[in-house]
Amino acid sequence: MKKAIITKTLITSIGLFALFAPSQASAQLVPQPWVSVGSKDGDTTYAVGARALNLGVEVGNGPDGATGVDVLKFINLPVISPYVGVGLYSQDRGVAVSGGVQVGATKHVFVGAGYNSVRGFNGQLGIRF
Repeated sequence: MKKAIITKTLITSIGLFALFAPSQASAQLVPQPWVSVGSKDGDTTYAVGARALNLGVEVGNGPDGATGVDVLKFINLPVISPYVGVGLYSQDRGVAVSGGVQVGATKHVFVGAGYNSVRGFNGQLGIRF
C-alpha cells in the first residue's frame, strides 16, 4: 500500500512540474499562427489561431453559423505540444471544450489535430517565424 501511494505521488508531482515549469524566455515574443479546417455534423468548420508563451487563442466558425473564441493552454514538450482549452460560442452553443496536439513538421512549419465540442474534429497547419 505504501508503494502505491509513493508511486501516485511521484507521478502527480512530475505531471504538475511539467505543466507549471517555467519555459525559456525569448528575446522577442513571436506568435505562432495557424489555420484549421474541420467537420461537425456534416458541416465544414473553420478557425484561425495564434500561440505565444504556451497560451493560445483560436477564433472559429462552427455549424449553423456558430462563432466563438477558445482559450488554449499548451504543454511544451520537445517535439509535440498537447493542449486543452475552453471557449464560448454563439447560436446557443454555449461553452465548448477542446483538446489536441501540434507537432513540428519542419523548423518553420507545424501540423496538428484536435477536437472541439462545437466545431468537431479538425486539422491544423501553422508556421513558426
